[in-house]
Amino acid sequence: QVQLVESGGGLVQAGGSLRLSCAASGRTFSSYAIGWFRRAPGKEREFVAAISWSDDSTYYTDSVKGRFTCSRDNAKSTVYLQMNSLRPEDTAVYYCAARWGSEITAITTRYPYWGQGTQVTVSS
Repeated sequence: QVQLVESGGGLVQAGGSLRLSCAASGRTFSSYAIGWFRRAPGKEREFVAAISWSDDSTYYTDSVKGRFTCSRDNAKSTVYLQMNSLRPEDTAVYYCAARWGSEITAITTRYPYWGQGTQVTVSS
């Protein structure tokens, strides 16, 4: 089992930046692939990004490519989501999630472990 805690959310103007952190505790963090998801008001939860533990390979949804960067520090058991050039449509609660193994996926149901989320609000 792994426990996840997100932080770093807040209010930012359009064009600004935020860095989200996902701190993990429990089992060997370096053996988990980590995904970032978000849920905007009135919308379904959607995939944002994911990072593998084995080779740091990453995967992004099209709407954030070139603006968001996912990285991890296994020594600190923390994954980061650097978000640049933020847009009002990025406003959502952001969640990190973990799944055992190196495969990264955008499928929500393949992640058994979830954090509580952190609010990101981008004003226009």
